[in-house]
Amino acid sequence: MSERIVMRTGEALVAGGPPGTAAEPEIVIGELNGPVGTALATLTGDQVQGHSRVFAILNTDIQVRPVTLMVSKVTVKGKMAARYTNILMGTVQGAIANGVLDAVRAGDIPKEKANDLGIIVSVWLNPSVASDDNLDHQILFDIHRKATAQAIHKAMTNTPDIDWLLDNQDKITHKYFQMGLDGKI
Repeated sequence: MSERIVMRTGEALVAGGPPGTAAEPEIVIGELNGPVGTALATLTGDQVQGHSRVFAILNTDIQVRPVTLMVSKVTVKGKMAARYTNILMGTVQGAIANGVLDAVRAGDIPKEKANDLGIIVSVWLNPSVASDDNLDHQILFDIHRKATAQAIHKAMTNTPDIDWLLDNQDKITHKYFQMGLDGKI
């Protein structure tokens, strides 16, 4: 794939683990010399309290390619904030980095474009992990890794496509809308 990738978007939901371990990343991917690169640079330099933005790394001093910026969807305050941040900037950060490399290995991201693309990942990490003394970090890692790779795959393959969406629009009800209809929220 040598075509220019201006901007693609994708999301994925991976659940099935213990409570609080589900992942639902939303990603934007595109050329660094386009709107995604501009957004990535702007977000990196414009930190917001409670929504730290950091690069996805395999470990300290080992950043992945394509450069991937994590942005938290959740603000956690109080006594659990430090633990939440350590889980986000540890287990989940490593999982996202591995998910990006999995997407390169799978061919969803062309290896020859690894230095030319940027990814922004909006990260959902349930605040309940901060108070879970029995949190299984391996399960949390595996779920976020898989979700990241799936979101990238969906972005790079334009999945679901517009024909599928139009064909299935009236067959799908948003989970939380249905819960509202059922009086559960």
